[in-house]
Amino acid sequence: MLFGIITGLAAAGSAAICGCAGAFESLAWLWMLPVIFAGLWLAQTAAFFGVLLIALSRVDQEVPQEEDSPFFRTVARLLVPFIKTVLCLRVDTRGLEKTPKDGRFMLVCNHLDDSDPVILLHYFRNNQLAFISKRENKDMFIVGKLMHKLQCQLVNRENDREALKCILKCIEILKNDRASVAVFPEGYTSMDGLLHPFRSGVFKIALKTGVPIVVCTLQNTQKVFKNIKHLKATDVHLHLLDVLQPEELEGMTAVDVANKVHAMMAEDLGPELVLQENP
Repeated sequence: MLFGIITGLAAAGSAAICGCAGAFESLAWLWMLPVIFAGLWLAQTAAFFGVLLIALSRVDQEVPQEEDSPFFRTVARLLVPFIKTVLCLRVDTRGLEKTPKDGRFMLVCNHLDDSDPVILLHYFRNNQLAFISKRENKDMFIVGKLMHKLQCQLVNRENDREALKCILKCIEILKNDRASVAVFPEGYTSMDGLLHPFRSGVFKIALKTGVPIVVCTLQNTQKVFKNIKHLKATDVHLHLLDVLQPEELEGMTAVDVANKVHAMMAEDLGPELVLQENP
């Protein structure tokens, strides 16, 4: 969206300037039009990021974010398609029509690359996703503060007490209807491209709040940054497998739900993309 807006304005502006300068009355427009277009495109892009940096400079990550920020959520909706274009992602989707139209949910997905949240934010842009993310992302340029304003919850994966606090906070977010929660139940980015065992604790979020679980898989995102170095596009597959309703999970423990969801993802990905545990 941002890419399209900036490109459209730059095209209109460059044509208008050439028209006012009389460039179309000669062949001067052949060089003036692309030069002015490039200048306007770069100037508008720089202006957008300049405003964003100024806004983010006022964000205090030590102050709890108790509600979704409409301003920064709009910024994310503009920025994510721009990043998707820059990363040359060609995404094939399946099953997105199953996305719940009303109410909050917990989205779970396998995790292959840092580009995964970008894809999920793009295709679930109307669902106000708040991610559970590793605490190290707090210091990422732009990303850390933007995540904070979108109610993303940072977790210390090596501290069970801190992890429990994160789960309780996500339960609060869902119960107060502030956002839907997105989690990567493997706990870490897969370094080998395979689906790994789940940390079952995150499924308590859905069981305690009674929200549906939207089960997704991603394939091929681990190649994104390698391909970018060679100026190649990456074909990515995003599948929404099913939406597990609360009544389907009655009487199940978090471990039971984790096993069920893992089996669903494993079936979709195929045995070649699933870590096979030693017997």
